[in-house]
Amino acid sequence: MRFYSVVIPIYNRPDEIEELLESLTQQTFSNFEIIVVEDGSTIKCDHICEAYSSKLNLQYYFKENSGQGFSRNFGFEKAKGDYFIVFDSDCIIPNDYFEQVEEHLNKEKLDAFGGPDAALDSFTRIQKAISYSMTSFFTTGGIRGGNKQLEKFRPRSFNMGISKEVFEKTQGYLITRMGEDIEFSIRIENAGFKIGLIPKAKVYHKRRTKLGQFYKQLFFFGRGRINIFRFYKNELKLVHLLPLFFVLGLAFWISTLFWNINLFEIGAAIIALYYIMIGIDAFIKTNDFLVSSLSLITSFIQLFAYGLGFIKESFTYIKQPKPTGLR
Repeated sequence: MRFYSVVIPIYNRPDEIEELLESLTQQTFSNFEIIVVEDGSTIKCDHICEAYSSKLNLQYYFKENSGQGFSRNFGFEKAKGDYFIVFDSDCIIPNDYFEQVEEHLNKEKLDAFGGPDAALDSFTRIQKAISYSMTSFFTTGGIRGGNKQLEKFRPRSFNMGISKEVFEKTQGYLITRMGEDIEFSIRIENAGFKIGLIPKAKVYHKRRTKLGQFYKQLFFFGRGRINIFRFYKNELKLVHLLPLFFVLGLAFWISTLFWNINLFEIGAAIIALYYIMIGIDAFIKTNDFLVSSLSLITSFIQLFAYGLGFIKESFTYIKQPKPTGLR
């Protein structure tokens, strides 16, 4: 039986960590430890961790702020497990998560793995709509663990596992933010380790509760994709350019209103068809008309914010081609 070390970086979100820790008390598999790394928070969660210390094998550390990537490295250095698993603090873990991981690894040896994210019935409708737009084939190409994918699967750090050997060879995260998990996954793959998706090892990812926060997060993700390009020039694929094409296409479409009304009407029809497909798909997946309606808004934000972040960091790249967020 493997021993797992769960590493959770956190910054000013004590309310989130309580739900996460509570879900970890419900696991059917108990051979794991938890390492919470407080990344220089001004609103600490030490009292919450102390309350759960009698229920879980839990260690709490406070350190100066360095970003989530380096905070995960800090946790890896303290970890005793055969595998290190990273969760974001806004995740809730199904009670059979470790059981599913253990069962899968018994059948297929993986050096690094990840799982999909989903939404709980208790999530708000906005959270469910955001969850849809972040996992839908129509908006992300399914690259975050969906059944259909336009790109090979690479683990993301909201739900990511690596063997102890992987950490010892790679030394963990090279950058602390701006696409740090994707850069790490690529480097693991390039080192010859086997990476895979464990479809049943899902987490319930709450993400943002406000559309403004969601916009800022996706804008940052778009910037992160260009930061990865600084490291790996061959890792900018067509699926990553879709939000850019969306923003440029939207700007072109609006401009046609002033010089070619026929093109404007054709563009309107294409956009309407695209969003009708999103609406239908969201309703099929959520069985909630309001969530599917909100998914039209969150899908627009997801594409538009990511595309703008991509453009913004592209101009920064021209001035500063070197990677950002280095050790």
